Amino acid sequence: MMINTLKWFYVISTSLFLGTASMAHANTAYMFEFDSIDGGKISLSEYKGNVILVVNTASECGFTSQYTGLQALWDEFKEDGLVVLGIPSNDFGGQEPGTDSQIKNFCEVNFNIDFPMTAKTTIKGRDAHPFYHWVSDELGWMAGPKWNFHKYLIARNGILHDSFSSMVSPSSANLQEQITLLLAQSG
Repeated sequence: MMINTLKWFYVISTSLFLGTASMAHANTAYMFEFDSIDGGKISLSEYKGNVILVVNTASECGFTSQYTGLQALWDEFKEDGLVVLGIPSNDFGGQEPGTDSQIKNFCEVNFNIDFPMTAKTTIKGRDAHPFYHWVSDELGWMAGPKWNFHKYLIARNGILHDSFSSMVSPSSANLQEQITLLLAQSG
């Protein structure tokens, strides 16, 4: 009886240890993948070692002009290791009704966007992309996106650094300071 108890203890202990080890990976953004607006996939692990700014976007929103600032951030800091990732979503006010092709065309024609973008993605509620569930697990439910152009800043090591509301423009001193700080750190 004692040997069977020890065997079960060993199995449970090993399972818990392995579960903890795999959970450590769950605390980085690198485990997430999105459909690309161009077809194919965008895996955040492709950007390992970079600082990633993830922004949910919409073409018919009062904040749509933030595309200009996002492209400016991309242009200024991409050589230093910043990746801006746009995630179109129709979850707030139905302000992204177009198809992926229409969204891509709108962004290119109106804002000269050339940073990576995902296909239109659900970002809130039960059906939200797993990245957004992870964000809430990491920073608390209050960090979930409340509207279009909510921003998440991910450090070079894949750890979620901070969340910025739609009201924080890409040109805000605080956001740019945080980006600069993370770019100065090694991965």
